[in-house]
Amino acid sequence: MKKALRIGTRDSQLAAWQATLVQRELAKNNIEGELIYIKSDGDIDLVTPLYEMGVQGVFTKTLDAALLNNRIDIAVHSMKDVPTQLAHGLRQAAVLKRASHKDILVYKGDENVLFEELGFVNGQWQMDNHSKFKIQNSKFAIATSSVRRKAQWLNRYPDHTLDNLRGNVNTRMKKLAESNWNGAIFAAAGLERIDLRPANAIDLDWMLPAPTQGAIMIVCREEDVVAFDACKILNDTDAASCTKIEKDFLRVLMGGCTTPISALATIQNEIISFHGNILSLDGKEKVEVDISAPVTQSENIGTSAAQELLNKGGDKIIAAIRNA
Repeated sequence: MKKALRIGTRDSQLAAWQATLVQRELAKNNIEGELIYIKSDGDIDLVTPLYEMGVQGVFTKTLDAALLNNRIDIAVHSMKDVPTQLAHGLRQAAVLKRASHKDILVYKGDENVLFEELGFVNGQWQMDNHSKFKIQNSKFAIATSSVRRKAQWLNRYPDHTLDNLRGNVNTRMKKLAESNWNGAIFAAAGLERIDLRPANAIDLDWMLPAPTQGAIMIVCREEDVVAFDACKILNDTDAASCTKIEKDFLRVLMGGCTTPISALATIQNEIISFHGNILSLDGKEKVEVDISAPVTQSENIGTSAAQELLNKGGDKIIAAIRNA
Protein backbone atom coordinates (compact mmCIF):
# COMPACT_ATOMS: atom_id res chain seq x y z
CA MET A 1 0.00 0.00 0.00
CA LYS A 2 1.40 3.39 -1.02
CA LYS A 3 2.02 5.91 1.72
CA ALA A 4 -0.11 9.07 1.57
CA LEU A 5 1.71 12.26 0.54
CA ARG A 6 1.94 14.66 3.46
CA ILE A 7 0.69 18.01 2.14
CA GLY A 8 1.94 20.97 4.15
CA THR A 9 -0.26 24.05 4.39
CA ARG A 10 -0.86 27.12 6.49
CA ASP A 11 -4.03 26.90 8.57
CA SER A 12 -5.86 29.92 7.15
CA GLN A 13 -9.09 29.23 5.26
CA LEU A 14 -7.56 30.23 1.93
CA ALA A 15 -4.38 28.20 2.41
CA ALA A 16 -6.42 25.17 3.47
CA TRP A 17 -8.62 25.58 0.38
CA GLN A 18 -5.55 25.60 -1.85
CA ALA A 19 -4.07 22.52 -0.19
CA THR A 20 -7.41 20.72 -0.36
CA LEU A 21 -7.55 21.51 -4.08
CA VAL A 22 -4.16 19.84 -4.52
CA GLN A 23 -5.35 16.90 -2.42
CA ARG A 24 -8.44 16.49 -4.66
CA GLU A 25 -6.44 16.78 -7.89
CA LEU A 26 -3.97 14.16 -6.66
CA ALA A 27 -6.88 11.88 -5.72
CA LYS A 28 -8.12 12.08 -9.32
CA ASN A 29 -4.84 10.42 -10.24
CA ASN A 30 -5.18 7.79 -7.49
CA ILE A 31 -2.64 9.49 -5.23
CA GLU A 32 -3.65 9.80 -1.59
CA GLY A 33 -2.79 13.00 0.28
CA GLU A 34 -2.90 13.96 3.96
CA LEU A 35 -3.11 17.62 5.03
CA ILE A 36 -0.57 18.79 7.62
CA TYR A 37 -1.31 22.24 9.10
CA ILE A 38 1.60 24.51 10.04
CA LYS A 39 1.32 28.13 11.26
CA SER A 40 3.68 30.67 9.65
CA ASP A 41 5.31 33.77 11.13
CA GLY A 42 3.19 35.89 8.78
CA ASP A 43 0.04 34.44 10.31
CA ILE A 44 1.23 34.94 13.90
CA ASP A 45 2.29 38.60 13.60
CA LEU A 46 -0.73 40.54 12.35
CA VAL A 47 0.48 43.95 13.55
CA THR A 48 3.82 44.61 11.86
CA PRO A 49 3.45 45.66 8.20
CA LEU A 50 4.85 43.00 5.87
CA TYR A 51 7.45 45.40 4.48
CA GLU A 52 8.86 45.91 8.00
CA MET A 53 9.24 42.24 8.86
CA GLY A 54 12.57 42.24 7.04
CA VAL A 55 12.36 38.85 5.38
CA GLN A 56 11.24 37.41 2.09
CA GLY A 57 9.10 34.31 2.19
CA VAL A 58 7.44 35.32 5.47
CA PHE A 59 4.47 33.07 4.66
CA THR A 60 6.52 30.21 3.16
CA LYS A 61 9.68 29.73 5.21
CA THR A 62 8.03 27.73 8.01
CA LEU A 63 6.50 25.29 5.52
CA ASP A 64 9.77 25.05 3.62
CA ALA A 65 11.63 24.29 6.85
CA ALA A 66 9.13 21.50 7.60
CA LEU A 67 9.73 20.17 4.10
CA LEU A 68 13.50 20.15 4.51
CA ASN A 69 13.09 18.47 7.92
CA ASN A 70 10.96 15.73 6.32
CA ARG A 71 7.86 16.59 8.34
CA ILE A 72 5.93 16.96 5.09
CA ASP A 73 6.41 15.75 1.51
CA ILE A 74 5.10 18.75 -0.42
CA ALA A 75 4.22 22.35 0.44
CA VAL A 76 1.40 24.30 -1.21
CA HIS A 77 1.99 28.04 -1.57
CA SER A 78 0.33 31.08 -3.04
CA MET A 79 3.07 31.62 -5.60
CA LYS A 80 3.32 35.38 -5.07
CA ASP A 81 4.47 34.63 -1.49
CA VAL A 82 7.36 32.47 -2.70
CA PRO A 83 10.81 34.14 -2.89
CA THR A 84 12.44 34.35 -6.32
CA GLN A 85 15.04 31.84 -5.14
CA LEU A 86 13.82 28.65 -3.49
CA ALA A 87 15.63 27.40 -0.41
CA HIS A 88 18.56 25.09 -1.15
CA GLY A 89 17.31 21.53 -1.37
CA LEU A 90 13.84 22.40 -2.69
CA ARG A 91 12.43 22.47 -6.22
CA GLN A 92 9.24 23.49 -7.97
CA ALA A 93 7.05 20.47 -8.61
CA ALA A 94 4.06 22.14 -10.29
CA VAL A 95 2.16 25.35 -10.95
CA LEU A 96 -1.58 24.83 -11.08
CA LYS A 97 -3.85 26.47 -13.65
CA ARG A 98 -3.92 30.15 -12.78
CA ALA A 99 -6.99 31.85 -11.33
CA SER A 100 -7.72 35.57 -11.66
CA HIS A 101 -4.58 37.73 -11.47
CA LYS A 102 -6.59 40.88 -10.67
CA ASP A 103 -6.79 43.09 -7.61
CA ILE A 104 -10.24 44.18 -6.48
CA LEU A 105 -11.62 46.97 -4.33
CA VAL A 106 -14.17 46.00 -1.70
CA TYR A 107 -15.90 49.28 -0.94
CA LYS A 108 -18.27 50.77 1.63
CA GLY A 109 -20.65 53.71 1.77
CA ASP A 110 -22.55 55.51 -0.96
CA GLU A 111 -21.79 53.73 -4.23
CA ASN A 112 -22.55 56.77 -6.39
CA VAL A 113 -20.23 59.05 -4.40
CA LEU A 114 -17.42 56.48 -4.45
CA PHE A 115 -17.73 55.74 -8.17
CA GLU A 116 -17.67 59.46 -8.99
CA GLU A 117 -14.58 59.91 -6.83
CA LEU A 118 -12.81 57.00 -8.51
CA GLY A 119 -13.88 57.77 -12.06
CA PHE A 120 -15.75 54.49 -12.44
CA VAL A 121 -18.73 55.11 -14.75
CA ASN A 122 -21.13 52.50 -16.12
CA GLY A 123 -18.83 49.70 -15.06
CA GLN A 124 -15.80 51.22 -16.81
CA TRP A 125 -12.70 53.02 -15.56
CA GLN A 126 -12.57 56.39 -17.28
CA MET A 127 -8.78 56.84 -17.35
CA ASP A 128 -5.86 54.81 -18.61
CA ASN A 129 -2.97 53.64 -16.44
CA HIS A 130 -0.85 56.69 -17.21
CA SER A 131 -3.18 59.41 -15.99
CA LYS A 132 -3.80 60.71 -12.49
CA PHE A 133 -7.23 61.35 -11.08
CA LYS A 134 -6.47 64.28 -8.79
CA ILE A 135 -9.03 64.93 -6.08
CA GLN A 136 -7.98 67.96 -4.07
CA ASN A 137 -8.17 67.48 -0.29
CA SER A 138 -9.99 64.16 -0.61
CA LYS A 139 -11.11 62.46 2.60
CA PHE A 140 -11.10 59.00 1.08
CA ALA A 141 -9.17 56.28 2.95
CA ILE A 142 -8.23 52.92 1.45
CA ALA A 143 -6.65 50.00 3.32
CA THR A 144 -3.92 47.60 2.20
CA SER A 145 -0.59 46.34 3.56
CA SER A 146 0.92 45.99 0.08
CA VAL A 147 3.44 48.68 -0.92
CA ARG A 148 2.73 47.78 -4.56
CA ARG A 149 -0.99 48.48 -4.20
CA LYS A 150 -0.32 51.63 -2.18
CA ALA A 151 2.07 53.03 -4.78
CA GLN A 152 -0.24 52.32 -7.71
CA TRP A 153 -3.23 53.75 -5.87
CA LEU A 154 -1.35 56.93 -4.93
CA ASN A 155 -0.11 57.28 -8.50
CA ARG A 156 -3.74 57.48 -9.58
CA TYR A 157 -5.29 59.13 -6.51
CA PRO A 158 -2.49 61.15 -4.85
CA ASP A 159 -4.74 62.85 -2.28
CA HIS A 160 -6.19 59.66 -0.83
CA THR A 161 -5.06 58.21 2.51
CA LEU A 162 -3.65 54.66 2.57
CA ASP A 163 -3.79 52.66 5.82
CA ASN A 164 -2.24 49.30 6.70
CA LEU A 165 -4.45 46.22 6.78
CA ARG A 166 -2.99 42.87 7.83
CA GLY A 167 -4.33 39.37 8.43
CA ASN A 168 -5.82 36.55 6.40
CA VAL A 169 -8.69 37.39 4.07
CA ASN A 170 -11.34 36.67 6.70
CA THR A 171 -9.62 38.92 9.25
CA ARG A 172 -9.18 41.72 6.72
CA MET A 173 -12.82 41.57 5.65
CA LYS A 174 -13.88 41.82 9.30
CA LYS A 175 -11.55 44.76 9.94
CA LEU A 176 -12.91 46.54 6.88
CA ALA A 177 -16.50 46.08 8.06
CA GLU A 178 -15.63 47.54 11.47
CA SER A 179 -13.57 50.47 10.14
CA ASN A 180 -14.20 53.94 8.74
CA TRP A 181 -12.30 53.13 5.54
CA ASN A 182 -13.97 53.69 2.20
CA GLY A 183 -12.60 50.38 0.96
CA ALA A 184 -9.80 47.84 1.00
CA ILE A 185 -7.85 46.13 -1.76
CA PHE A 186 -7.75 42.33 -2.07
CA ALA A 187 -6.53 39.77 -4.58
CA ALA A 188 -9.57 38.60 -6.51
CA ALA A 189 -8.43 34.97 -6.47
CA GLY A 190 -8.18 34.89 -2.68
CA LEU A 191 -11.78 35.97 -2.10
CA GLU A 192 -13.25 34.07 -5.02
CA ARG A 193 -11.65 30.75 -4.07
CA ILE A 194 -13.39 30.69 -0.70
CA ASP A 195 -16.61 32.36 -1.90
CA LEU A 196 -16.00 35.56 0.05
CA ARG A 197 -16.13 38.03 -2.83
CA PRO A 198 -19.01 40.37 -1.92
CA ALA A 199 -21.36 42.17 -4.28
CA ASN A 200 -19.76 45.48 -3.29
CA ALA A 201 -16.48 44.73 -5.09
CA ILE A 202 -15.06 45.98 -8.39
CA ASP A 203 -12.09 44.78 -10.45
CA LEU A 204 -9.17 47.20 -10.50
CA ASP A 205 -8.45 46.60 -14.18
CA TRP A 206 -5.91 49.44 -14.26
CA MET A 207 -3.82 48.00 -11.42
CA LEU A 208 -1.00 45.68 -12.51
CA PRO A 209 -0.74 42.65 -10.18
CA ALA A 210 2.08 41.28 -8.11
CA PRO A 211 4.27 38.85 -10.05
CA THR A 212 2.59 35.39 -10.11
CA GLN A 213 -0.59 36.63 -8.35
CA GLY A 214 -3.41 34.10 -8.68
CA ALA A 215 -1.09 31.10 -9.12
CA ILE A 216 -0.66 28.14 -6.76
CA MET A 217 2.74 26.48 -6.53
CA ILE A 218 3.70 23.05 -5.20
CA VAL A 219 7.23 22.56 -3.82
CA CYS A 220 9.03 19.35 -2.89
CA ARG A 221 12.52 18.25 -1.86
CA GLU A 222 15.00 18.01 -4.73
CA GLU A 223 15.74 14.34 -4.12
CA ASP A 224 12.12 13.27 -3.62
CA VAL A 225 11.36 11.75 -7.02
CA VAL A 226 8.12 10.16 -5.79
CA ALA A 227 6.62 13.48 -4.67
CA PHE A 228 7.86 15.28 -7.77
CA ASP A 229 6.41 12.71 -10.16
CA ALA A 230 3.11 12.69 -8.28
CA CYS A 231 2.76 16.47 -8.57
CA LYS A 232 4.15 17.17 -12.03
CA ILE A 233 0.98 15.77 -13.62
CA LEU A 234 -0.83 18.78 -12.08
CA ASN A 235 1.47 21.27 -13.78
CA ASP A 236 -0.18 23.76 -16.15
CA THR A 237 2.33 24.60 -18.89
CA ASP A 238 1.00 28.08 -19.67
CA ALA A 239 0.82 29.06 -16.00
CA ALA A 240 4.33 27.72 -15.38
CA SER A 241 5.73 29.65 -18.36
CA CYS A 242 4.06 32.95 -17.48
CA THR A 243 4.92 32.81 -13.78
CA LYS A 244 8.56 31.95 -14.59
CA ILE A 245 8.79 35.10 -16.72
CA GLU A 246 7.28 37.18 -13.94
CA LYS A 247 9.63 35.69 -11.33
CA ASP A 248 12.63 36.28 -13.63
CA PHE A 249 11.59 39.93 -13.91
CA LEU A 250 11.33 40.22 -10.14
CA ARG A 251 14.63 38.39 -9.57
CA VAL A 252 16.65 40.70 -11.81
CA LEU A 253 15.18 43.73 -10.07
CA MET A 254 15.93 42.06 -6.72
CA GLY A 255 12.43 42.97 -5.65
CA GLY A 256 10.59 41.80 -2.57
CA CYS A 257 7.60 42.88 -0.52
CA THR A 258 9.33 46.24 0.17
CA THR A 259 9.46 47.26 -3.51
CA PRO A 260 6.42 48.31 -5.60
CA ILE A 261 7.10 45.97 -8.54
CA SER A 262 4.28 44.59 -10.69
CA ALA A 263 4.28 42.13 -13.57
CA LEU A 264 1.92 40.13 -15.74
CA ALA A 265 2.63 37.71 -18.57
CA THR A 266 -0.20 36.28 -20.66
CA ILE A 267 -0.40 33.90 -23.62
CA GLN A 268 -2.76 34.32 -26.55
CA ASN A 269 -2.47 32.77 -29.99
CA GLU A 270 1.03 31.46 -29.18
CA ILE A 271 2.22 34.98 -28.31
CA ILE A 272 3.41 35.92 -24.82
CA SER A 273 2.72 39.52 -23.81
CA PHE A 274 4.51 40.93 -20.78
CA HIS A 275 3.74 44.11 -18.87
CA GLY A 276 5.78 45.30 -15.90
CA ASN A 277 6.34 48.42 -13.85
CA ILE A 278 8.02 49.86 -10.80
CA LEU A 279 6.90 52.87 -8.78
CA SER A 280 8.34 55.02 -6.05
CA LEU A 281 6.83 54.37 -2.62
CA ASP A 282 4.76 57.56 -2.80
CA GLY A 283 3.51 56.70 -6.30
CA LYS A 284 4.86 59.88 -7.86
CA GLU A 285 7.39 58.14 -10.11
CA LYS A 286 6.57 55.26 -12.45
CA VAL A 287 8.56 53.34 -15.06
CA GLU A 288 6.86 50.79 -17.33
CA VAL A 289 7.89 48.15 -19.84
CA ASP A 290 5.94 46.11 -22.42
CA ILE A 291 7.36 43.21 -24.45
CA SER A 292 5.76 40.59 -26.70
CA ALA A 293 7.28 37.53 -28.38
CA PRO A 294 6.30 34.13 -29.77
CA VAL A 295 6.08 31.46 -27.08
CA THR A 296 8.99 29.65 -28.71
CA GLN A 297 11.20 32.72 -28.22
CA SER A 298 10.03 33.83 -24.79
CA GLU A 299 12.61 32.18 -22.52
CA ASN A 300 14.38 35.43 -21.63
CA ILE A 301 11.48 37.89 -21.72
CA GLY A 302 11.49 38.43 -17.95
CA THR A 303 15.19 39.23 -17.69
CA SER A 304 15.12 41.39 -20.85
CA ALA A 305 12.13 43.34 -19.58
CA ALA A 306 13.80 43.94 -16.23
CA GLN A 307 16.96 45.22 -17.87
CA GLU A 308 14.94 47.54 -20.11
CA LEU A 309 13.07 48.88 -17.10
CA LEU A 310 16.35 49.54 -15.26
CA ASN A 311 17.73 51.37 -18.28
CA LYS A 312 14.61 53.55 -18.49
CA GLY A 313 15.07 54.85 -14.94
CA GLY A 314 13.92 51.97 -12.78
CA ASP A 315 17.42 51.73 -11.28
CA LYS A 316 17.03 55.22 -9.80
CA ILE A 317 13.71 54.31 -8.19
CA ILE A 318 15.21 51.13 -6.69
CA ALA A 319 18.23 53.06 -5.37
CA ALA A 320 15.97 55.66 -3.75
CA ILE A 321 13.86 52.96 -2.06
CA ARG A 322 16.95 51.21 -0.70
CA ASN A 323 18.37 54.48 0.60
CA ALA A 324 15.07 55.25 2.28
